[in-house]
Amino acid sequence: MDTKKIFEALKSEVELISSELEALAVDLWEHPELAWKEFYAAETLCKFLKKHDIDAQANYLDFPTAFRGDIVNGDGAVFALTAEYDALPPGHACGHNLIAAASVGAAIAAARVMKKLDLPGTLVIMGTPAEESGGGKVKMLQKGALNGIDAVMMSHPSWRTIPDPGSLAIRRWDVTFHGVSSHAGGTPELGINALDAVMMLFNGVSFQRQQMPDFCRIHGIVTHGGKMPNIIPDTASCRFYLRSATEEWMEKLDERFDNMVKGAALLTGCTYTKEKFSIDCRSRKPNALLNSSYCEVMAELGENIPANVPEGRGSSDFGDFSQAVPGAHPCFAISPGKIGGHSIEFQEASRSELGLKNMLKSAIALACTACRFLDDESFRNAVKADFAG
Repeated sequence: MDTKKIFEALKSEVELISSELEALAVDLWEHPELAWKEFYAAETLCKFLKKHDIDAQANYLDFPTAFRGDIVNGDGAVFALTAEYDALPPGHACGHNLIAAASVGAAIAAARVMKKLDLPGTLVIMGTPAEESGGGKVKMLQKGALNGIDAVMMSHPSWRTIPDPGSLAIRRWDVTFHGVSSHAGGTPELGINALDAVMMLFNGVSFQRQQMPDFCRIHGIVTHGGKMPNIIPDTASCRFYLRSATEEWMEKLDERFDNMVKGAALLTGCTYTKEKFSIDCRSRKPNALLNSSYCEVMAELGENIPANVPEGRGSSDFGDFSQAVPGAHPCFAISPGKIGGHSIEFQEASRSELGLKNMLKSAIALACTACRFLDDESFRNAVKADFAG
């Protein structure tokens, strides 16, 4: 099928529902929900899809706020679009309201064009809760969410429109040191300071950073530091995130961190407990063909795609999806200048005029890539070859 014809058809379909998609994104923005509690979002998105003739079923894989809808047009390949819709404590400071609207809009447009132009195969729209520290996709993958799916894709808001730059694997630890309390002024010699152990661990991490490759990160916070300055803390705790672009270095980083915890305990005379916080996520494996297809459409729609992708990378449970089947997670601009993710500025940009406008463009680019994958065998084979290589 002529790709230009598919592009024009998809563009028209997204334009027909553009005002509805913008209203949907704003509605989700005004009703932020944390990981695993996205009941309003899941219900709203399923109703929206059903209104547009896609039967999306909630409680997918027994996750109450997950959903799935399949658009089948005969035998052929299976392509999935994923939607995220959980928020952070301040609100939609990561723009998941735009992610959901873009993927849902892409699914509706692609479903209509598949029928009109008789493009074979199956398109899946999958609602994936709890991306923010919940590892929703990891847990869904363990239950077979990608069984029978040939490729998967989503897009993410950013301060730039760029191809998927990849993401860092992440492992998260809660560490608690246990000491002995005593009067800090009267009998300090009787105490064992658990907060000292936390501080030692932070110092160890800071010194270790010089010996880490650029694609690794360690960062943490103190979650409990004591009760009063005149009481030597018998308990102090912290939470650390370990990140790496490769699974090999994640294991090295984890071993080093474990030794730093042991060393801090030994130096201070404390004991400690160390427990996983949340589920591990793997690094993302961007598919070059899916990336380029998305960016070609975004450029056609007037977006400037920079030659160099920025270095900073976060972590995402989409990494596990992309390691299982060919996948891509490109970005669309929602700000005219650089802003940080998970910030108040990003939250405001997630319902801005530019954010909503480029969400619509992203829906077109996602839909085009999905239809191209289903219709073009040579493109499909190239996607699979890139994944295998």
